[in-house]
Amino acid sequence: MKICVFLSAADLDERYTGPAREFAALIGKGGHTLVWGGSDVGLMKLVADGVEEHGGRLLGISVDFLAHKARARADEMITARDLAERKALLLEKSDAIVVMVGGTGTLDEATDVLELKKHGKHTKPVVVLNTAGFYDGLKEQFRRMDEEGFLPLPLTDLVFFAEDGVSALAYLEESLGVR
Repeated sequence: MKICVFLSAADLDERYTGPAREFAALIGKGGHTLVWGGSDVGLMKLVADGVEEHGGRLLGISVDFLAHKARARADEMITARDLAERKALLLEKSDAIVVMVGGTGTLDEATDVLELKKHGKHTKPVVVLNTAGFYDGLKEQFRRMDEEGFLPLPLTDLVFFAEDGVSALAYLEESLGVR
């Protein structure tokens, strides 16, 4: 399975890095491919290192203005012209999407794939990994959107909120019939 992960390139504390290491190990041990923004700094580096260390493959998709931060050793590295092309390639090259902790770039990527899913442009499973309650507010907002009729399909068909990497990966494997 090719798992696209949206996440921060920032250096973060243990409440985020510990669960990220655990999830990376699950991806690698499962023989899956990490599809990510290609950066070799911060949380992106930590997850790529963990996937690689545990036997997984790496497919990075960088962008021209961040190419200097791209990981030198990946199974495959693609450089997009701009962020829009990068987002399209991340979605195209993956079977499933996991949103980990991050800032505005991560949120932009997440809302883009959710909007495309809402309109039937893809049917890939999307998981928000709610590490340390990071996305509690977003989860509540999505519930409100669902309850008040802002979503044309049930929230449960749009996105799954997982509290840990084990349940995130189990959801993806079940959704895609992978074992």
